Amino acid sequence: FKQKTAYEIGVRLVGSEMCIRDRLQTSAHGGVPPAHLPFVRSPRLPRPDAAVLPADGRVLSVVHDTIYRYAHPVKHSLHVYRLRPCHDLGQQVLAHTLDISVDGSRREYDDVFGNAVTRTELETPYTELRIVSKSIVALSPPRTPNLMAVARRSTFPLVWMPWQRQMMTPYLLPVELPETQLTELSEFAMHFAERQDGDLVRTLLDMNLTIQRDFAYVSGSTNLETTPFDVYISRRGVCQDFANLLICLARLLGIPARYRVGYIFTGAAYDNKIQSDASHAWAELYLPFYGWQGFDPTNGCLVGLDHIRVAAGRNYRDATPTSGTLYKGGGAETLTVDVRVEEG
Repeated sequence: FKQKTAYEIGVRLVGSEMCIRDRLQTSAHGGVPPAHLPFVRSPRLPRPDAAVLPADGRVLSVVHDTIYRYAHPVKHSLHVYRLRPCHDLGQQVLAHTLDISVDGSRREYDDVFGNAVTRTELETPYTELRIVSKSIVALSPPRTPNLMAVARRSTFPLVWMPWQRQMMTPYLLPVELPETQLTELSEFAMHFAERQDGDLVRTLLDMNLTIQRDFAYVSGSTNLETTPFDVYISRRGVCQDFANLLICLARLLGIPARYRVGYIFTGAAYDNKIQSDASHAWAELYLPFYGWQGFDPTNGCLVGLDHIRVAAGRNYRDATPTSGTLYKGGGAETLTVDVRVEEG
């Protein structure tokens, strides 16, 4: 995941927060995690009634604490937050609060991708902005066993009806890269299809596991400008990079793919615990006669009861947890993030 501050048309964009622990090199509060700072406005979330919990699922709680600090007072800014987890048949939000340390106008809505969004406009001067999101989520078992059912088996090449392709166009277009790079990535993707005899699901599982096995998770090794081809060549990156690579490979094979932001509970058997310190990212692929299925190439697994889904889109910009624009004031910016995911 990445964050940066950019300047466009004379206004300053607030850095988007994406797996910030993998990018951040300094902390403005001497190494003290944001969770231990004094601002906490919401009371502790109530524990859910056992009657509403899935018998064969699990309950996870998340605290996502973000702090922006500025060298000079910010006098006017707009902010967009995508921090409320998805609520559907596979994932129920039992409780959620979003506290913002600076008062201002607030609007909540669903964006075009179906993500729950909170938009705020702040006109009270501040040098520190703290956003604390707390959620309790009940997860139901995924439909994974049906993936290998004979009745659902698909092979390459996939054929989409014209109206299906029109609906899926945003998720079928690979990132713009030089033709030579896309050609090499396409050949890399076809290699998996060929060695799995054209079987769709086995090809995707093979790609997902290969990225986890052959690519090194190296914090700080990439940035916002890193492309899927860069990751393919260097064989290293972080969760955002691996998700982008899998999405690119899938789209080159004609499989609709979207970018998913959420959280992961690493209390299970995961070698890499760093990924739970901030938002996590993975790919969701649209499979014929099945629907959207999450693939986590950082861990080489299908998305299941350790993953909490929050926001999705064509790429990370559509799903970034926090972003905004500073219109007046601010100066140098420091961003710190702390995420805690616990069971029960």
